[in-house]
Amino acid sequence: MCNSFNKKFLDEAAKHWSGSEDQSDGRVDGFMKEAIQLALIGLDNNDGGPFGCVVVKDGKIIGRGNNRVTSQHDPTAHAEILAIREACAHLGSHQLEGCVIYTSCEPCPMCLGAIYWARPDKVFYAGTREDAAKSGFDDAFIYEQIGLPPEQRSIEFLQMDRKEAQLAFTHWDEKEDKTEY
Repeated sequence: MCNSFNKKFLDEAAKHWSGSEDQSDGRVDGFMKEAIQLALIGLDNNDGGPFGCVVVKDGKIIGRGNNRVTSQHDPTAHAEILAIREACAHLGSHQLEGCVIYTSCEPCPMCLGAIYWARPDKVFYAGTREDAAKSGFDDAFIYEQIGLPPEQRSIEFLQMDRKEAQLAFTHWDEKEDKTEY
């Protein structure tokens, strides 16, 4: 599965991890290695970009993902999103309480939002957003767009039918058997 370059990369990376991450579990190295290996396997399979992720609960991996944006023709098929979906399905829950996420790179704005919605206890990441930008995965413009009012964004945002849409919120507010999240 991994060629000799990938194995050498993993071995070199492991040397750096031992001093830079929380080692209270003793398996942190292995979980991050798995996330990075998923990124490399995805690259070898031409699945998408160089990103991998695992979700861990009680010392066991319950969700895995590697970037599959190009192979699935899905701009949301990021490693973190896929790993979160698998972990939530495994738990039968929409939240990752008691879980830890290990991702090969600092999450993009979309994945960061998904992580916060999923509410894991902790996130470990290896590469930085600056590392990703050097390889052409620059999401700085998205962070900039988030802070702008809708009418100033580079993609046109037009509001319509707000009054009608508020009916759904009213229904939610009045619904007695809803599942809060």
